[in-house]
Amino acid sequence: MTQVTVIGGGMITHDQILPSLYHMQRRGRIGEIAVCSLSSAPLRELANSEILGRAFPGQSFRSYPDLSTPPEESHPDLFREVIVGMPPGNIVVVAVPDQLHYDVIMAALDAGQHVCTVKPLVLKAAEAEIIERKARERGLLVGIEYHKRFDDRSLMARRRYREGRFGEFRLGTACLLEKWYYRESNFQNWCTVENSDAFTYIGCHYVDLVHFITGLLPVSVSVYGIRDRYPNGNEGFLWTDARVIWNNGACLNVQNALGFPDIAPGTNTQGLTMYCAGAGAGALISHSDQYRGLKYAYIDPPEYAEPSPDYFQYVDMGGSGLVPVGYGYRSVEYIVEAAIHLAAEKSVERRREILASIDRDGLMATPANSRYNELVIEAGRLSILNGGRTVCIDYNSNSVHA
Repeated sequence: MTQVTVIGGGMITHDQILPSLYHMQRRGRIGEIAVCSLSSAPLRELANSEILGRAFPGQSFRSYPDLSTPPEESHPDLFREVIVGMPPGNIVVVAVPDQLHYDVIMAALDAGQHVCTVKPLVLKAAEAEIIERKARERGLLVGIEYHKRFDDRSLMARRRYREGRFGEFRLGTACLLEKWYYRESNFQNWCTVENSDAFTYIGCHYVDLVHFITGLLPVSVSVYGIRDRYPNGNEGFLWTDARVIWNNGACLNVQNALGFPDIAPGTNTQGLTMYCAGAGAGALISHSDQYRGLKYAYIDPPEYAEPSPDYFQYVDMGGSGLVPVGYGYRSVEYIVEAAIHLAAEKSVERRREILASIDRDGLMATPANSRYNELVIEAGRLSILNGGRTVCIDYNSNSVHA
């Protein structure tokens, strides 16, 4: 049965990836799950998680390094040994900081493993090209987990837009601001000025979503970033405002930050509004993604909340444990199921045919069908480091220039 190894033991592994894999394991779709991290500290937190233990009683993962390893010990190259030790044709889930994706993905492909990676794929288009070639040569899947694609709202908008119901996208706004407490997390150690920024980490969701809905391609990017300090003193672009121009002349403004008040309801604030035109009339797509119609006031501890039932929640469906639901689970499941299907095909040529079909369908983001994301991120990084100057995208050379 298919083995899955997660590289990275941080927040996204706890909140979405590991519970999704546990549920697939419980359903008999995958076998052993391993998690490899830089040290044992985050692995201990995963192993002792109250919600994971309650939702998946009796299930566990193999830890690299072992949980008995002193938490202060660092093992930066352990992931390579773990990946090489897996039989070929299994799955590696990449859940490490943005700037480390390339090395982990290439190690997985070199070892003959299929890949599911959190977004963004990589920070440079040239690296995405190398990944695409390597994966195609070996008939291996690289799926990029842009989970907003699997939100029913996104799928509804995509179908109706491509049926011509909205006309043509002209002007839009999007925002995704994470809670202030993100600054206290491991983000302060890696999402720093030299490595990433709020637009690269979370704004890419909405750039990807506009293409997913419309099929349009971004052609120029300008990102203005405000430098701020984390609690540990590291500096990051923790507030960003991006302007993305599309190949039909449309404009999308995207605001991102690690700055939504901790006392505010919900886990963040986010949404997308797209104004469209056609046939002598205007049209509108408006998704308020942080507010899904729920208002809760709790007794213990006293708290007012507006939770989202759509991204990822645990529900009681009877029996022991809890069941994960939402588009966060569906996204991981879709990519893992595709890898399982491919792993059953022994012929490299047949796997290449299946991969080409996945690329054409466009439901799952792959290196071949979502290169615009890496180009936008590369352009955005060049822009933000140069005061927000406009950077253009050249699809003929897969490059960017100011």
